[in-house]
Amino acid sequence: MAIPKVFGLETEYGIQTVNMPDSNPTSAASLLINAYVSELAQGVGWDFEDESPGRDARGFVREGAQPPEVERHLVNTVLTNGARYYVDHAHPEYSTPECSSPRQLLVQDRAGELVLQRSMVAARRLLPPRQEVVVYKNNSDGKGNSYGCHENYLVDRAVPFPVLARLATLHLVTRQVYTGAGKVGCELEGTRSWRFEVSQRADFFEEEVGLETTLKRPIINTRDEPHADAQKYRRLHVITGDANLAEVATFLKVGTTALVLCLLEDDALGDRELVLADPVRAMHEVGHDPGLGAALTLVDGTRATALELQWELYGRSRKYAEERGLAALGSEEEGAELLERWEQVLVGLESDPASLSKQLDWIAKHELVEAYRERHQCGLDDPRVSALDLQYHDMRPERSLFSRLKMETLVSPEEVEAAVTDAPRTTRAYFRGECLKRFAPAIAAANWDSVVFDLGGEALQRVPMMEPLRGTAAHVGTLFEECDSPAELLRRLRG
Repeated sequence: MAIPKVFGLETEYGIQTVNMPDSNPTSAASLLINAYVSELAQGVGWDFEDESPGRDARGFVREGAQPPEVERHLVNTVLTNGARYYVDHAHPEYSTPECSSPRQLLVQDRAGELVLQRSMVAARRLLPPRQEVVVYKNNSDGKGNSYGCHENYLVDRAVPFPVLARLATLHLVTRQVYTGAGKVGCELEGTRSWRFEVSQRADFFEEEVGLETTLKRPIINTRDEPHADAQKYRRLHVITGDANLAEVATFLKVGTTALVLCLLEDDALGDRELVLADPVRAMHEVGHDPGLGAALTLVDGTRATALELQWELYGRSRKYAEERGLAALGSEEEGAELLERWEQVLVGLESDPASLSKQLDWIAKHELVEAYRERHQCGLDDPRVSALDLQYHDMRPERSLFSRLKMETLVSPEEVEAAVTDAPRTTRAYFRGECLKRFAPAIAAANWDSVVFDLGGEALQRVPMMEPLRGTAAHVGTLFEECDSPAELLRRLRG
């Protein structure tokens, strides 16, 4: 059976300074995060002990490959909700805590938006009048540079990586029809032109499989860094997705991908392998096609649109749900909601894409752009249209175009507010978060799979957390209630 899915999102935010001529993106991102963390009582630094971004799932590293650097010198902190908040390649990045269902992850992703909004306010309090740091939840600066929204999925290591790569690719390419955030202007190397595109990220992918995340970006990233028991698990690190503001888009992005991975683990994708003949070309074609009519070629010689291939994956997923259930997605109820949403969106894309303008980012933005162009009689190359595109993603509520659209929501403001400080109760993030809430002065550092205590002795004491679904409220909630000191907690854990 497919293993229960554990999810995470890592969002790099675009950053811009206002009236700060001497600043650079790295210093601005550091100011932003430090301003927020300094107002907290429980911030704890990141433990780099287990960082190994250069480990490749293929067992080798291609000559000339450039895996991400571990930037130990930049701001890097752990929050009480179990999240990681840090500077990554000159961007503020918010990595959600581990979650056990798509909806739970959506709540935590939205909590990250609140953290960034509050960071801007905190930074403004430290700066002179008229200076500020502004962040955008998008993926491109419009000048040929892209930054990511990476997804993480716990996968059974028994699935051979070549099989995982070959069969997951089609979904990652075709899901753009509902995960795209929309973009004005093409940034594909050698194809600069003014047009509206479905995806912000599609232009920047150059290879099918590889280790890099910033150069020669691959559709399938081979980083083999599970942050868990490496004998049992791998972490599929997905770098193809856009950063979504629309809740329905985020829910579908992570939910459908997790479900397709369940089908892979259970060898339930059917007899006919859905494999693209040229995945990189297909990635660009789907990302450039708001008309949804581009036909993609499969290795068996057949051709189908991204929407038709998504219908095929949906049908196989529906059959899988009927035969095996969807408990691996957190609960049968949430799995059923996911399938219902998936079908509804595919029907809407097929019959009337405009009907999804309150659910999907790229359609909402496309309507804004076309309405503006009609009102002002201008082309897509008008700088005002590019400014409108950027303002859609502005994280300042009073400036954000997205916030004015009254998009459909799936989670409540109260849930999101609670998630700013509280970790999910159903993963090991609960243990990490509670340790920070209760015993922050005694914690030297933390990361995804351990918490390091400093009780004043000669040696630090590391608590390993190699099982992502251990350390939950059900496992250790009573233990925290019974321990009034970190020493007592460690003694009980050893016992």
